[in-house]
Amino acid sequence: MRAGDGPVAPEGAPGGRASSAPLLGGEPEPTLFELSRPGRRAWQLPTTGVPEVPVAGLVPEAHRRAAPPALAEVSERDLVAHVTRLSHRQFSVDLGAYPLGSCTMKYNPKVCDAVAAMPGLAAVHPATPAGLAQGWLGLLAELEQALCAVTGMAAATLQPAAGAAGELTGLLLMRAWHQAQGRQRRTVVIPDSSHGTNPASVTLGGYRTVTVPTGRDGGIDLPALRRVLDEDVAGIMLTNPNTLGLFERDIQAVAEAVHEVGGLLYYDGANLNAIMGVVRPGDMGFDIVHLNLHKTFATPHGGGGPGAGPVAVTAALAPFLPGPRPVRGAAGYVWEVPERSIGRVHSWHGNSLVLARALTYILVHGSDGLRRVAQLAVLNANWLRLRLAGVFDVPYDRACMHECVVSASSLRREHGLRAADVAKALLDEGFHAPTVAFPLIVEDALMFEPTETESVQTLHALAMACERIVAAAGEPGGADAIRQAPRHTPVLRVDEARAARHLVPVATDGAGEPPR
Repeated sequence: MRAGDGPVAPEGAPGGRASSAPLLGGEPEPTLFELSRPGRRAWQLPTTGVPEVPVAGLVPEAHRRAAPPALAEVSERDLVAHVTRLSHRQFSVDLGAYPLGSCTMKYNPKVCDAVAAMPGLAAVHPATPAGLAQGWLGLLAELEQALCAVTGMAAATLQPAAGAAGELTGLLLMRAWHQAQGRQRRTVVIPDSSHGTNPASVTLGGYRTVTVPTGRDGGIDLPALRRVLDEDVAGIMLTNPNTLGLFERDIQAVAEAVHEVGGLLYYDGANLNAIMGVVRPGDMGFDIVHLNLHKTFATPHGGGGPGAGPVAVTAALAPFLPGPRPVRGAAGYVWEVPERSIGRVHSWHGNSLVLARALTYILVHGSDGLRRVAQLAVLNANWLRLRLAGVFDVPYDRACMHECVVSASSLRREHGLRAADVAKALLDEGFHAPTVAFPLIVEDALMFEPTETESVQTLHALAMACERIVAAAGEPGGADAIRQAPRHTPVLRVDEARAARHLVPVATDGAGEPPR
């Protein structure tokens, strides 16, 4: 863009309309266009000696702009400051409590990032021959061994890129195993409290879902399960602890019943953070286990991804695992495809740098440290459950595991407020919202998972914030104010029905009010 073609801010920098966050001292933060001045540059191209070619000779006239785009002309310093300020508006696990239930959004130790950035790992091309990548193959083999030790399984694939990919991989393994036995089974059982990805994966895997209800104690209804088990059932998908944050007390009886009809048990590892180092899914009777490394083993999650969803299996299912897998031979590590492999489920060898982070996390903690992680996660969740018992309704009043589920049903009856209103109000209190409206079997559910990385002081502050919101709902005009929350975030409440498809954020001024 030529100097002078871009937008020009008024004289007297910086100024203009107040934007969504003030600078230090209360001055409104200028937009990038308000900082723009003709001729300023944040880039410099090297001199190449290549002669210039007129644009007319490269791009057909029908596809050329009539005028240059209206881009801001700013210095590198102003551009970096602008982008850095934008990044500070994004809430993250490094900034505060992120109690998103069933997702285990915990702090990511920076030592894991430092290891993943090592040139010896980050600079290796995935097509490098095994003989020249022995360090990487050794790392992957060691991680597989560690994950098998945590889960009580015999072998694992590291290829799946996330939890849902792990679910599909597990179901494909289930199908391959049954076919090898000469059986064609059509249904998979899931509880009504399951993660939404479970029935979706069942359908994608070519099976039909059979749902069983939750019993009064919050666990799977064992008599109802036995009624649906027959020789058409390929297996059952379970999370333990389940999405209510409760341990399935009858898990051994469930395993016996499913195995009795020739089915397999699939473990959804989303909630493994509550039990690792304490009890193993393999000891409960599970045959297939997926793990969310971006949850349990603290690798970047969500926008900081990508994830990883390895799948571990018993010895009977190991021949069906995706390949190739790193195996130690007489002359070192080699890639080997299992005898009856279902084939690849990911290009190359999975999200390798996420795998490196996970192994770092495991080695830093050791087996005793991983057990301590689970114990502290459970302790924090129960502390919060007991503290919130007088604030919200508690649908299942027994000791929880890593997360606690409460209900805002009383607020709805008395003040017309939903769980989502509470969650939005928590944003104004400086906390990320918990999971709302899930599990579906709990009315106006609020699911808190504090994880092991939050201190008791943070939990106390979170509980006090909830108390203030509930108390405010009973004051004159309080419920209406809560329904308008959040009022002090860069983006106000969006249209919930359309936000996922057509996001139109609303900016605020420096005081948190919508612009007039």
